[in-house]
Amino acid sequence: MRSNSHLRGLVLTWTIGFFGLLITRGAEPKTVQFNRDIRPIMSDTCFRCHGFDAKARKGNLRLDLREEALKPAKSGAVPIVPGNATKSEVVRRIFAHDPDDVMPPGETHKELSSQQKELFRRWINEGAKYEGHWAFEPPARPEIVEPTNRRWTVRNPIDNFITARLERERLKPSAEVAKAILIRRVSLDLTGLPPSPKEVEAFLEDASTGAYEAVVDRLLSSPRYGERMAIQWLDYARYADSHGFQTDSSRSMWPWRDWVIRAFNDNVPFDQFTIEQIAGDLLPSPTSEQVIATGFHRNHRINGEGGIISEEWRVENIVDRVETTGLTWLALTLNCCRCHDHKYDPIKQKEFYQLFSFFNNVDESGTLGGIKSNRGGGNPEPTVLVPNAEQGAKLASLQGSAAAAGKRVAELEKRLPELMSEWEPGFIAKTQEASESKVWEPLVPDEVRSKGGATFTKREDGAYLVGGINPEKDVYFIRSTISQGLLSGVLLEVFPDAA
Repeated sequence: MRSNSHLRGLVLTWTIGFFGLLITRGAEPKTVQFNRDIRPIMSDTCFRCHGFDAKARKGNLRLDLREEALKPAKSGAVPIVPGNATKSEVVRRIFAHDPDDVMPPGETHKELSSQQKELFRRWINEGAKYEGHWAFEPPARPEIVEPTNRRWTVRNPIDNFITARLERERLKPSAEVAKAILIRRVSLDLTGLPPSPKEVEAFLEDASTGAYEAVVDRLLSSPRYGERMAIQWLDYARYADSHGFQTDSSRSMWPWRDWVIRAFNDNVPFDQFTIEQIAGDLLPSPTSEQVIATGFHRNHRINGEGGIISEEWRVENIVDRVETTGLTWLALTLNCCRCHDHKYDPIKQKEFYQLFSFFNNVDESGTLGGIKSNRGGGNPEPTVLVPNAEQGAKLASLQGSAAAAGKRVAELEKRLPELMSEWEPGFIAKTQEASESKVWEPLVPDEVRSKGGATFTKREDGAYLVGGINPEKDVYFIRSTISQGLLSGVLLEVFPDAA
């Protein structure tokens, strides 16, 4: 998830945008690609009448789908014949001169350039291969191009593409920046912090060929790297938000924040990074770290308004999780398809609720006092305790002791009849020995009282006579100090008063 590929990714992102801006200039591409070369033209000049919108479609012709574009019309003409532009009606129409035949028609005020027309012809002759939306297409490694002007420095394959394109556009590359500027740029990019004067000085003095790479490796090894990379990810999860409603308190989510920082610093693979945040608690025997990772989907709004309907807000939070997952991992807005299908939306309403069903099993309402009571704001349940290293070690030790004790108790319970038979004779002998003169010894209560209000009068023989209020049901409290020694039982005798 990091290494120097992070820098290459930054350059590649910029390069793709650069190519897209200049696609209509210079020489034609070696191979015509639908998404890069043809779709933009169709979108601008064709789809209005032959695209997604069935109500606006004309001539029963649809060009945005390959299987539709290959169907013969009623006249027998085939819009697109893969590998044969001459027999393709689309090519005939875009090269036509008759105002009644030419496409796009004059009233649209759209006109294809000669270069665009040739791109269409070449694309069809090359097989008229369609491509899906770029967001759903797996990235493919392109063939490395070779620039003709070797006077320009090429240090990596990306430089080959940039250099070749600059040659086609008859542009010269910018001069290499000073080393002081270079270290400042890469330091800010990877850690968000400027380099120290000592770091700048060391880089300026390092004349080795790997000086820059050494700086990059040092920055990637810095704990500040994970903090820098985590900033955007925390924003995806709305980490800095408060509850957002009437009881607008804060929630404690810093253990998840620290997990994200560690994940970047430890170079966790992106598939693992994804799985643990979406479903870490569903993994076999999940660790506490994997459960903490699911905090990504606990940063939603939390409502504590008096008239809230818990089930309504529970559903709203499931929707929030679906939409956040789409925005973060798919780079798609899954908002409109919550309510309906849309002709331009690649995600259907059914697919929205298929993803909804996954999160519908979460035992949380997103309300204060929802499914499980939450007193005093903060994080609604379910929550987990996150001990620090010292607490975790102590907790593990106590859990080990408790487990060992539980195992010992289970073993002794199996031998309980045997142990009782061994214990009883000795206990009886000790009891008899201790009470040779008296088996029972009177206790002198320290306190005798009634919950119902009755009175107690002590008699000469040590007994208490109950009088006064005599409710149908009452509770008597008797407190007495017991002398040290062997105690085998307590006897309480109750007699009716003869008077």
